[in-house]
Amino acid sequence: MKDKQNSNRPMGRFEAVRHASIAAIAAVTFTGALQFGGSAHAQEFDLTMGILSTPNSLYLKMMNQVPERFERATGGKVKVTLNDSLVGGTQITAAVKAGRVPMSGALHTYLAADEPRLGVFNLPNLINNMAEYSYLGESFWFDDVKQLWEEKWNSVVLAEGAWCSQALFSKEPIHTLEDFVGKKIRVHNPQTASLLDAIGAKPAPLPLSEVPSALQRGVIDGLFTSTCYGNGQEYWRVAPNVQNWKIGPITGWVVIVNKDIWEEIPEDLRTAIRAEMDDLQHEALYDFYANVDTAIDEMRENGIELWTAPQSEVDRVTAEEYSAAAYQSFYDRAEELGFDGKSYVEKARRALGK
Repeated sequence: MKDKQNSNRPMGRFEAVRHASIAAIAAVTFTGALQFGGSAHAQEFDLTMGILSTPNSLYLKMMNQVPERFERATGGKVKVTLNDSLVGGTQITAAVKAGRVPMSGALHTYLAADEPRLGVFNLPNLINNMAEYSYLGESFWFDDVKQLWEEKWNSVVLAEGAWCSQALFSKEPIHTLEDFVGKKIRVHNPQTASLLDAIGAKPAPLPLSEVPSALQRGVIDGLFTSTCYGNGQEYWRVAPNVQNWKIGPITGWVVIVNKDIWEEIPEDLRTAIRAEMDDLQHEALYDFYANVDTAIDEMRENGIELWTAPQSEVDRVTAEEYSAAAYQSFYDRAEELGFDGKSYVEKARRALGK
């Protein structure tokens, strides 16, 4: 498996309702059905899983495996139905916390402004590839965020993964620090927004659904997004310059389930589900670059070449004078939450050997 982007390789409060009477819940609906028989093993659980509407993405490819894996693990006793229209992307986590939706494929980065530890991987020059994301996660970060999801969002983490490597799709080439100046660039996390603002670009938070028209109308000059998703959406037709700047290169996703709903499922079924979801996580982390490579090959077939910024230019863009704002924002929010942000970042650096 050849890595074209980097030489490093890493390798339920379950509202139980009788199956005969499934209720529709006002504004945001979820289905959680429990069939009762004479024993725990006669129960059947139907769980709706809210996901983001992101066709042609690695995220969706992995989410599509969840129903099959649950059914296989439980012999059909726990069924999952995916739904990409129940709630908006930024509301998925709140819906799971409240039990309005039993499960979701959520994004850490959507909550990074509130809880900076969920966005540590987007800090400039900290994580540069999937190998480092995996190493950091397995050394301590996955365990940390599991606890945060449970304490703050009443959610149990079942699997971690990531979108394909992030790339900058732009109308004009952006090959130097100076090329960023004045460019309106769609971003999806506060750390990257702080960096771009510092170097003179104009970061623009924008829902993915608005990106195509925004590019065509000149509302934005480019966007950072997943290589696989950007290729699948054919953003290169309007923004034919595709660049790997190693800026917030890995953006994670997580499969979560409402804690109360999860605890209604018998322990033996939960154990079997966890084993399947561990396999899903392993595939997400260690088969990652095969999917990136496919997207790059498909773009090349359409005449689009991925340009990789030389390290000397990456160092200019992520120099301390520019990246300090992103780190300071992390430290300030950490202080508000009562933990030492600088020590947390140093812990991450030690884990990565930096």
